[in-house]
Amino acid sequence: MTERKPPGINFESWVDRQIREAEERGAFADLPGAGRPLRDGNAPYDENWWLKQKMRDEGLSHLPPTLALRKEAEDALKAASRARSEKEVRRIVGGINDKIREAIRRPLSGPPLNLTPYDVEGVVAEWREGRDSQARDREESGPGA
Repeated sequence: MTERKPPGINFESWVDRQIREAEERGAFADLPGAGRPLRDGNAPYDENWWLKQKMRDEGLSHLPPTLALRKEAEDALKAASRARSEKEVRRIVGGINDKIREAIRRPLSGPPLNLTPYDVEGVVAEWREGRDSQARDREESGPGA
């Protein structure tokens, strides 16, 4: 499509001809995503849609580092509550505590962190309590319920 529009030809008909010829050559055959609905096709218009899509595709965050760490800490506690073993709970909480300690030693940009390392034994106790509660619920509901 490097050719220029010839003078005296309606722009729309020239574009239509270019598209028709490209279709005849098969230029639009087997394009990725053919036949699938557009992602976010029903979402309201956002002038930064392309930027948000690129960040989502690249796994990037637009949160300041302190807020990103707060979110990561929140996610770590949720993951710890779903852990399969006490060892895994300790590993998850220990990992986020290391990041929190590092952020306290070398402050990150953004709003105040307002986090202190979690009490590992306290989180483990909550995890045990949750497992015991689930076990009691299963016993009370009986077999096959």
